[in-house]
Amino acid sequence: MRVAVTDGMAKEAVKKLENAGCDVIQEFIEHDDLVNGALAEFDAVIVRSATKLSEEMMQAGLPRLKVIARAGVGVDNIDVDAASRLGLPVVNAPRASTQSVVELTIGHLLGSLRFIPRADRSLRSGQWAKKELKGTELFGKRLGLIGFGRIAQGVAKVAQAFGMEVHSYDPYLPLSVAKKVGVTMHKNVDNLFKTCTHITVHCNLTDETHHLINHKRISMMPGVDPFNLKCGNHIVNCARGGIVDEDAALAALNSGQLTSLALDVFEHEPVDPASPLLEHMNFHGTPHIGAATIEAQHRVGLDIAEAVLTVLHGGIADTTVNRDALS
Repeated sequence: MRVAVTDGMAKEAVKKLENAGCDVIQEFIEHDDLVNGALAEFDAVIVRSATKLSEEMMQAGLPRLKVIARAGVGVDNIDVDAASRLGLPVVNAPRASTQSVVELTIGHLLGSLRFIPRADRSLRSGQWAKKELKGTELFGKRLGLIGFGRIAQGVAKVAQAFGMEVHSYDPYLPLSVAKKVGVTMHKNVDNLFKTCTHITVHCNLTDETHHLINHKRISMMPGVDPFNLKCGNHIVNCARGGIVDEDAALAALNSGQLTSLALDVFEHEPVDPASPLLEHMNFHGTPHIGAATIEAQHRVGLDIAEAVLTVLHGGIADTTVNRDALS
Protein backbone atom coordinates (compact mmCIF):
# COMPACT_ATOMS: atom_id res chain seq x y z
CA MET A 1 0.00 0.00 0.00
CA ARG A 2 1.33 3.46 -0.93
CA VAL A 3 0.44 6.54 1.08
CA ALA A 4 1.09 10.12 -0.04
CA VAL A 5 1.75 12.62 2.77
CA THR A 6 1.66 16.00 1.06
CA ASP A 7 1.97 18.51 3.90
CA GLY A 8 4.15 16.75 6.44
CA MET A 9 3.33 14.53 9.42
CA ALA A 10 4.84 13.51 12.77
CA LYS A 11 7.63 10.93 12.55
CA GLU A 12 5.80 8.60 14.90
CA ALA A 13 2.80 8.54 12.59
CA VAL A 14 4.93 7.82 9.52
CA LYS A 15 6.57 4.98 11.43
CA LYS A 16 3.16 3.60 12.37
CA LEU A 17 2.16 3.45 8.70
CA GLU A 18 5.47 1.91 7.68
CA ASN A 19 5.26 -0.72 10.41
CA ALA A 20 1.87 -1.69 8.97
CA GLY A 21 3.48 -2.31 5.59
CA CYS A 22 2.83 1.01 3.88
CA ASP A 23 5.24 2.76 1.54
CA VAL A 24 4.99 6.38 2.72
CA ILE A 25 5.96 9.14 0.28
CA GLN A 26 6.38 12.52 1.98
CA GLU A 27 6.36 15.19 -0.70
CA PHE A 28 4.22 18.20 -1.58
CA ILE A 29 2.34 17.57 -4.83
CA GLU A 30 1.74 20.57 -7.08
CA HIS A 31 -1.76 21.50 -8.24
CA ASP A 32 -1.19 20.58 -11.88
CA ASP A 33 0.28 17.20 -10.94
CA LEU A 34 -2.76 16.42 -8.81
CA VAL A 35 -5.06 17.32 -11.71
CA ASN A 36 -3.00 15.13 -14.04
CA GLY A 37 -3.38 12.02 -11.90
CA ALA A 38 -0.55 12.06 -9.36
CA LEU A 39 -2.83 10.35 -6.83
CA ALA A 40 -3.43 7.41 -9.16
CA GLU A 41 -0.20 5.93 -7.79
CA PHE A 42 -1.46 5.90 -4.18
CA ASP A 43 -3.95 4.00 -2.05
CA ALA A 44 -4.32 6.93 0.39
CA VAL A 45 -3.45 10.60 0.57
CA ILE A 46 -2.95 12.52 3.83
CA VAL A 47 -3.16 16.31 3.64
CA ARG A 48 -3.15 19.24 6.03
CA SER A 49 -4.38 22.71 5.06
CA ALA A 50 -1.88 23.53 2.29
CA THR A 51 -3.16 20.93 -0.19
CA LYS A 52 -6.58 21.55 -1.75
CA LEU A 53 -8.35 18.52 -3.21
CA SER A 54 -11.00 19.03 -5.89
CA GLU A 55 -13.29 16.51 -7.56
CA GLU A 56 -11.06 16.51 -10.64
CA MET A 57 -7.99 15.61 -8.57
CA MET A 58 -9.73 12.82 -6.70
CA GLN A 59 -11.33 11.46 -9.86
CA ALA A 60 -7.88 11.30 -11.44
CA GLY A 61 -6.73 9.13 -8.51
CA LEU A 62 -9.22 6.36 -9.17
CA PRO A 63 -9.48 3.43 -9.16
CA ARG A 64 -6.50 2.90 -6.85
CA LEU A 65 -7.17 5.73 -4.40
CA LYS A 66 -9.21 4.43 -1.45
CA VAL A 67 -9.23 7.16 1.22
CA ILE A 68 -8.71 10.91 1.67
CA ALA A 69 -7.33 11.92 5.07
CA ARG A 70 -7.10 15.36 6.68
CA ALA A 71 -4.49 15.47 9.44
CA GLY A 72 -6.51 17.94 11.49
CA VAL A 73 -10.11 18.93 12.08
CA GLY A 74 -11.43 21.15 9.27
CA VAL A 75 -12.04 19.60 5.86
CA ASP A 76 -12.94 22.78 3.96
CA ASN A 77 -9.90 22.24 1.69
CA ILE A 78 -11.43 18.95 0.49
CA ASP A 79 -14.50 18.69 -1.75
CA VAL A 80 -16.28 16.26 0.57
CA ASP A 81 -19.45 16.11 -1.55
CA ALA A 82 -17.38 15.10 -4.57
CA ALA A 83 -15.52 12.50 -2.52
CA SER A 84 -18.85 11.03 -1.50
CA ARG A 85 -20.02 10.85 -5.12
CA LEU A 86 -16.79 9.05 -5.99
CA GLY A 87 -17.21 6.62 -3.11
CA LEU A 88 -14.14 7.91 -1.26
CA PRO A 89 -14.27 8.13 2.54
CA VAL A 90 -12.86 11.33 4.03
CA VAL A 91 -11.36 10.89 7.49
CA ASN A 92 -10.00 13.48 9.91
CA ALA A 93 -8.59 13.79 13.44
CA PRO A 94 -11.11 15.93 15.32
CA ARG A 95 -9.99 15.23 18.88
CA ALA A 96 -6.21 15.50 18.67
CA SER A 97 -5.79 19.29 18.75
CA THR A 98 -8.64 20.13 21.14
CA GLN A 99 -6.51 21.01 24.17
CA SER A 100 -4.06 23.04 22.10
CA VAL A 101 -6.83 25.20 20.58
CA VAL A 102 -8.50 25.61 23.98
CA GLU A 103 -5.27 26.94 25.46
CA LEU A 104 -4.55 29.28 22.52
CA THR A 105 -8.09 30.70 22.76
CA ILE A 106 -7.66 31.44 26.45
CA GLY A 107 -4.20 32.85 25.72
CA HIS A 108 -5.60 35.27 23.16
CA LEU A 109 -8.38 36.27 25.54
CA LEU A 110 -5.93 37.01 28.35
CA GLY A 111 -3.60 38.79 25.92
CA SER A 112 -6.46 41.03 24.81
CA LEU A 113 -7.71 41.97 28.28
CA ARG A 114 -4.27 42.67 29.73
CA PHE A 115 -2.83 44.28 26.56
CA ILE A 116 0.07 41.80 26.52
CA PRO A 117 0.90 42.06 22.78
CA ARG A 118 0.41 45.83 22.78
CA ALA A 119 2.53 46.23 25.93
CA ASP A 120 5.30 44.15 24.39
CA ARG A 121 5.29 46.21 21.20
CA SER A 122 5.40 49.51 23.09
CA LEU A 123 8.15 48.28 25.40
CA ARG A 124 10.29 47.23 22.44
CA SER A 125 9.82 50.68 20.91
CA GLY A 126 11.21 52.34 24.03
CA GLN A 127 7.94 53.33 25.71
CA TRP A 128 7.01 52.74 29.35
CA ALA A 129 3.22 52.81 28.88
CA LYS A 130 2.24 51.71 32.39
CA LYS A 131 -0.61 54.23 32.78
CA GLU A 132 -2.10 53.55 29.34
CA LEU A 133 -2.36 49.79 29.78
CA LYS A 134 -5.00 49.42 32.47
CA GLY A 135 -6.79 46.17 31.61
CA THR A 136 -9.74 44.22 32.92
CA GLU A 137 -10.22 40.83 34.58
CA LEU A 138 -11.90 37.71 33.27
CA PHE A 139 -13.58 37.20 36.63
CA GLY A 140 -17.30 37.95 36.60
CA LYS A 141 -17.49 38.65 32.86
CA ARG A 142 -19.93 37.00 30.48
CA LEU A 143 -18.27 34.83 27.84
CA GLY A 144 -20.26 33.83 24.77
CA LEU A 145 -19.21 30.71 22.88
CA ILE A 146 -20.34 30.39 19.26
CA GLY A 147 -20.63 26.62 18.93
CA PHE A 148 -20.45 24.19 21.84
CA GLY A 149 -18.42 21.24 20.63
CA ARG A 150 -15.32 19.74 22.23
CA ILE A 151 -13.15 22.87 22.00
CA ALA A 152 -15.87 25.22 23.23
CA GLN A 153 -16.60 22.92 26.15
CA GLY A 154 -12.90 22.95 27.03
CA VAL A 155 -12.83 26.75 26.88
CA ALA A 156 -15.95 26.87 29.05
CA LYS A 157 -14.29 24.74 31.72
CA VAL A 158 -11.21 26.99 31.87
CA ALA A 159 -13.32 30.16 31.76
CA GLN A 160 -15.45 28.94 34.65
CA ALA A 161 -12.27 28.31 36.64
CA PHE A 162 -11.47 32.01 36.11
CA GLY A 163 -14.92 32.88 37.46
CA MET A 164 -16.56 33.77 34.15
CA GLU A 165 -20.27 33.35 33.49
CA VAL A 166 -20.43 31.21 30.35
CA HIS A 167 -23.08 31.37 27.63
CA SER A 168 -23.27 29.57 24.29
CA TYR A 169 -25.13 29.32 21.01
CA ASP A 170 -25.23 26.05 19.07
CA PRO A 171 -28.37 25.21 17.07
CA TYR A 172 -27.25 21.61 16.62
CA LEU A 173 -26.97 20.63 20.28
CA PRO A 174 -29.78 20.13 22.82
CA LEU A 175 -29.97 22.63 25.69
CA SER A 176 -29.30 19.82 28.16
CA VAL A 177 -25.69 19.45 26.97
CA ALA A 178 -24.83 22.96 28.16
CA LYS A 179 -27.04 22.82 31.24
CA LYS A 180 -25.11 19.82 32.60
CA VAL A 181 -21.92 21.89 32.77
CA GLY A 182 -23.47 25.12 34.01
CA VAL A 183 -23.52 26.95 30.69
CA THR A 184 -26.50 29.02 29.52
CA MET A 185 -27.50 28.02 25.98
CA HIS A 186 -29.18 30.67 23.83
CA LYS A 187 -31.67 29.80 21.10
CA ASN A 188 -30.76 32.92 19.14
CA VAL A 189 -27.23 34.06 18.26
CA ASP A 190 -28.24 37.73 18.48
CA ASN A 191 -29.19 37.23 22.14
CA LEU A 192 -25.69 35.91 22.78
CA PHE A 193 -24.17 39.13 21.45
CA LYS A 194 -26.62 41.27 23.42
CA THR A 195 -25.67 39.41 26.60
CA CYS A 196 -21.90 38.91 26.35
CA THR A 197 -18.94 41.29 26.29
CA HIS A 198 -16.50 38.49 25.43
CA ILE A 199 -17.09 36.24 22.40
CA THR A 200 -15.02 33.27 21.22
CA VAL A 201 -15.67 31.29 18.03
CA HIS A 202 -15.85 27.49 17.86
CA CYS A 203 -17.87 26.59 14.76
CA ASN A 204 -17.18 25.47 11.19
CA LEU A 205 -17.16 27.84 8.24
CA THR A 206 -20.35 27.29 6.22
CA ASP A 207 -22.71 29.43 4.17
CA GLU A 208 -24.64 29.89 7.41
CA THR A 209 -21.65 31.05 9.49
CA HIS A 210 -19.81 33.13 6.87
CA HIS A 211 -19.53 36.64 8.35
CA LEU A 212 -21.73 35.56 11.25
CA ILE A 213 -19.81 38.13 13.29
CA ASN A 214 -20.59 41.33 11.44
CA HIS A 215 -21.29 45.02 12.04
CA LYS A 216 -24.84 44.37 13.21
CA ARG A 217 -23.89 41.82 15.85
CA ILE A 218 -20.79 43.62 17.10
CA SER A 219 -22.96 46.71 17.65
CA MET A 220 -25.20 44.63 19.94
CA MET A 221 -22.43 43.86 22.45
CA PRO A 222 -23.05 45.68 25.75
CA GLY A 223 -19.54 46.82 26.72
CA VAL A 224 -20.31 46.64 30.46
CA ASP A 225 -20.14 43.67 32.81
CA PRO A 226 -22.88 42.43 35.19
CA PHE A 227 -21.56 44.88 37.83
CA ASN A 228 -22.05 47.77 35.40
CA LEU A 229 -18.29 48.26 35.09
CA LYS A 230 -17.02 49.24 31.66
CA CYS A 231 -15.00 46.28 30.40
CA GLY A 232 -15.31 46.77 26.64
CA ASN A 233 -16.13 44.20 23.99
CA HIS A 234 -13.70 41.47 22.95
CA ILE A 235 -13.71 38.83 20.18
CA VAL A 236 -11.37 35.86 19.68
CA ASN A 237 -11.48 33.50 16.68
CA CYS A 238 -9.26 30.40 16.62
CA ALA A 239 -11.75 28.36 14.57
CA ARG A 240 -12.05 29.25 10.87
CA GLY A 241 -11.34 32.39 8.88
CA GLY A 242 -14.36 34.05 7.28
CA ILE A 243 -16.65 33.70 10.30
CA VAL A 244 -15.55 37.18 11.40
CA ASP A 245 -16.15 39.96 8.87
CA GLU A 246 -12.69 41.50 9.20
CA ASP A 247 -13.67 44.81 7.56
CA ALA A 248 -16.60 45.20 9.98
CA ALA A 249 -14.38 44.27 12.92
CA LEU A 250 -11.76 46.83 11.91
CA ALA A 251 -14.44 49.51 11.64
CA ALA A 252 -15.68 48.55 15.11
CA LEU A 253 -12.13 48.77 16.49
CA ASN A 254 -11.78 52.22 14.94
CA SER A 255 -15.08 53.40 16.40
CA GLY A 256 -14.37 51.95 19.83
CA GLN A 257 -17.41 49.64 19.81
CA LEU A 258 -14.98 46.72 19.74
CA THR A 259 -12.21 46.98 22.31
CA SER A 260 -10.05 44.12 21.08
CA LEU A 261 -9.89 41.53 18.32
CA ALA A 262 -7.63 38.48 18.30
CA LEU A 263 -7.47 36.12 15.33
CA ASP A 264 -5.58 32.91 14.68
CA VAL A 265 -7.43 32.42 11.39
CA PHE A 266 -8.16 34.79 8.52
CA GLU A 267 -10.53 34.88 5.58
CA HIS A 268 -7.57 34.87 3.19
CA GLU A 269 -4.40 33.09 4.25
CA PRO A 270 -1.61 33.98 4.41
CA VAL A 271 -3.00 37.33 5.50
CA ASP A 272 -1.96 40.35 3.42
CA PRO A 273 0.90 42.02 5.34
CA ALA A 274 -0.45 45.37 4.17
CA SER A 275 -3.82 44.77 5.83
CA PRO A 276 -4.78 47.78 7.98
CA LEU A 277 -6.10 45.35 10.58
CA LEU A 278 -2.53 44.33 11.40
CA GLU A 279 -1.67 47.93 12.18
CA HIS A 280 -4.42 48.50 14.72
CA MET A 281 -3.05 48.71 18.25
CA ASN A 282 -5.97 46.72 19.70
CA PHE A 283 -5.62 43.83 17.28
CA HIS A 284 -3.26 40.93 17.69
CA GLY A 285 -2.99 37.71 15.73
CA THR A 286 -1.20 34.45 15.16
CA PRO A 287 -0.63 32.64 11.82
CA HIS A 288 -3.13 29.74 12.16
CA ILE A 289 -1.19 27.95 14.89
CA GLY A 290 -4.09 26.56 16.94
CA ALA A 291 -2.94 22.97 16.48
CA ALA A 292 0.76 23.80 16.30
CA THR A 293 1.97 22.15 19.48
CA ILE A 294 4.25 19.16 19.85
CA GLU A 295 1.53 17.29 21.71
CA ALA A 296 -1.22 18.00 19.18
CA GLN A 297 0.91 17.07 16.19
CA HIS A 298 1.85 13.81 17.87
CA ARG A 299 -1.81 12.96 18.51
CA VAL A 300 -3.00 14.15 15.08
CA GLY A 301 -0.48 11.98 13.26
CA LEU A 302 -1.22 8.83 15.23
CA ASP A 303 -5.01 9.34 14.99
CA ILE A 304 -4.98 9.91 11.23
CA ALA A 305 -2.61 6.99 10.64
CA GLU A 306 -4.97 4.72 12.55
CA ALA A 307 -7.97 5.97 10.55
CA VAL A 308 -6.17 5.45 7.22
CA LEU A 309 -5.10 1.94 8.16
CA THR A 310 -8.65 1.08 9.22
CA VAL A 311 -9.99 2.03 5.79
CA LEU A 312 -7.16 0.35 3.87
CA HIS A 313 -7.84 -2.85 5.79
CA GLY A 314 -11.51 -2.78 4.77
CA GLY A 315 -13.02 -1.13 7.82
CA ILE A 316 -14.88 2.12 8.50
CA ALA A 317 -13.01 4.69 10.58
CA ASP A 318 -15.08 6.32 13.33
CA THR A 319 -13.83 9.73 12.17
CA THR A 320 -15.22 9.36 8.64
CA VAL A 321 -16.86 12.74 8.01
CA ASN A 322 -18.98 11.56 5.05
CA ARG A 323 -20.07 8.21 6.46
CA ASP A 324 -23.78 8.91 5.96
CA ALA A 325 -23.27 9.90 2.31
CA LEU A 326 -21.39 6.67 1.61
CA SER A 327 -23.89 4.31 3.28
